[in-house]
Amino acid sequence: MSLTGSCANQNVKTCSSGSSKCMSSTAVTQVGDIRAKVKAKDCAVGCVSGSMNLGVIMTSSVCCNTDRCNVQDAPDPSTSASNGMKCYSCDGQSCLKILSCTGGEDRCVKATGNFGDQSIVVKGCVSKSICDAAASVGEVQGISCCEGNLCNSAESVTQSFLFLCGSLLSFILLH
Repeated sequence: MSLTGSCANQNVKTCSSGSSKCMSSTAVTQVGDIRAKVKAKDCAVGCVSGSMNLGVIMTSSVCCNTDRCNVQDAPDPSTSASNGMKCYSCDGQSCLKILSCTGGEDRCVKATGNFGDQSIVVKGCVSKSICDAAASVGEVQGISCCEGNLCNSAESVTQSFLFLCGSLLSFILLH
């Protein structure tokens, strides 16, 4: 199916012929006392609805396939109540922080990659739909999802994990 119309943005945007969906995404980043929220709306080639929480970065995205169907913002990923699932996350020093997953985040994720000569690890909560789609991110050498509390294990130390968080976030927002 090809979207032949437009997606809501600050201005209505006519989608290119390769775009098949409209998307709306909300990302919340919090490092210490600094919190930033970014909302995006655009045409998308392949878009997946769901949410992800990597500790310092939380995202929520909604995809649809009719003209201007993304007029509503994606929900704020930080306002949902805990669903009882718990996963490990990394804070730049270790991967021992325990996150409470929210909403449809029914999987734990662990992703590894390289940035220059540094090995990078991120862990967190993710919905099945995003986990399935994230397996195709080119910058990520290893991504695995699992079911069950704390199944993404506490081992591993990370040094500069924000790059990988950014790669995963870019995938969610741009694909």
